[in-house]
Amino acid sequence: MLASTNPALPLAETAAVPMTAATRMTRAAWLTLASAFFGWMFDAMDLQIFTVIMLPAVRELTGLTGARVPEIGGLIIAGKLVCWGLGGILFGVLADRLGRTRIMMATILIYSVFTALSGLAQSWVQLLVLQMIAGLGIGGEWAAGAALVVETWPARHRAKAVQVMQLAFVAGLALASLLGILLAGAGWRWILAAGAAPAVLGLAVRVFTPESASWQASKAAERAGGPRLGSLKAIFSDKLARRTVVGSLIAASMMVGSWGGSALFPVLVQSLAPVTSGTDMTRQTGVAFMAMNAGAVLGYGFILLVVWRWPGISRRWIYALFCAGSWVATTMLFAHADSIGSLHLALGAFGFFAIGGFGIVALYLTELFPVHVRATGQGFAWNVARLLTALGPLLVTGALASYGLASVGVSIAFVFAIGLVAIGFGPETGRDAAVARF
Repeated sequence: MLASTNPALPLAETAAVPMTAATRMTRAAWLTLASAFFGWMFDAMDLQIFTVIMLPAVRELTGLTGARVPEIGGLIIAGKLVCWGLGGILFGVLADRLGRTRIMMATILIYSVFTALSGLAQSWVQLLVLQMIAGLGIGGEWAAGAALVVETWPARHRAKAVQVMQLAFVAGLALASLLGILLAGAGWRWILAAGAAPAVLGLAVRVFTPESASWQASKAAERAGGPRLGSLKAIFSDKLARRTVVGSLIAASMMVGSWGGSALFPVLVQSLAPVTSGTDMTRQTGVAFMAMNAGAVLGYGFILLVVWRWPGISRRWIYALFCAGSWVATTMLFAHADSIGSLHLALGAFGFFAIGGFGIVALYLTELFPVHVRATGQGFAWNVARLLTALGPLLVTGALASYGLASVGVSIAFVFAIGLVAIGFGPETGRDAAVARF
């Protein structure tokens, strides 16, 4: 076994896992991937559900029409995203300190229960509060699940495993869209109630999913005087500070751009296909999101194929490709889509680059940090981006009345330029991950 040339991947980590676990597939690896996949899938489902039912829900709870409806909806999304970010940072630290599986279980239960309770809201303020609490759990699941997958799978297969896990996000978005289509006639409250389903998975995670051997070894080392687990101070040390900043910026670019754009999709759908009822609006929005999800599947599939064929390929160049593509696709969506047909095509391109691009962001972040601060570091970068993303829906929905849909949408595209610049300052991780067997 070779030592990694990547300073974030010390030899101590390689010694934490037995040779057999590092070189061959195990039952634990498959159980871990399954748990992380379904946890992330339902995470995405509960995250997206509100966007699908946003307009009819806010209209019913407020009795308002016109521009105030998307403004209030944007405020609820922003509040949810703030808690999404705070929960991700908090539970990322706890995943390093208390264990991956324990935190996965807790976060799944939180987002399941409070998404379902949102269906009982009697005012938009109650809906805001319940969605914010659900956001805490939604934010925390990814850091624990991704760390568990990376620490359980053999090095030569980790990039593929992370991409398979990321495909779950698209599956969750598609589930939310499907619920919007199938349950549109039942009303938005029943769609939210369906968010309780993942609670069963939360209990199964705790019972059937083994804890990371790397984490257990690091915990034992901490007790013996080794590096402290889950230290926010450590990710801003001389060795890791640059990685933390770059990771946060590239994640923020992709998140702000994709979420800022997607918050406008219900308004864009309504402008191109005037609807006569809340049921029709929910169904049309669900179909639009399905077009985006189809593109996202292709995007994730492309990244999976590339890292499968060339495990050591530059993560930075793949990210730059998807970031540039997101910029172009977002501009085309808001500047040139003038019919439902062209809208669905543009949404497919947007899904491929702006949603599929999260596959390479996730892979890059999991390779930036050593095991004792892996969930903390990747959770911080991912979730600082989420906190910044909260401004997106709030600002874009508020700017609609003053600047118009096309101008606001095209402006969002420029956010992707931040990622294109930031990735040039980040380290390359792909070649190290392929060679080192860390």
